[in-house]
Amino acid sequence: MDIIFDETSQNPKRIGLRGRLDLKGTGEIELRFTSLTATDSNDVVIDMSGVDFIASLGMRLLLTCAKAKSARGGRMIMFGLQPMVSEALETAGIDSLIPIFPDSQSALTSLQS
Repeated sequence: MDIIFDETSQNPKRIGLRGRLDLKGTGEIELRFTSLTATDSNDVVIDMSGVDFIASLGMRLLLTCAKAKSARGGRMIMFGLQPMVSEALETAGIDSLIPIFPDSQSALTSLQS
């Protein structure tokens, strides 16, 4: 599992995920992802286009970080979900807690409103 972080982006922070958010993948990124997303009030845009599988541990990581972000006054949104990942998040109801958009432009536009 890889994290691609645009160091020049501050608000919103832009983070890309690549790989599988299963037990192994979530463990590989959990600490860095949490420090990038949950420790300040900047909004975060997550590019999920490179994630081809998500397990319950990956969902928990996303939810935990989104809740911490919200508690600090920021927002976390995602875009570019592959069909299987999108279906899993919708089935779990996560799409009602973390907004999901089809592409980067619509995600960024939503933060401006």
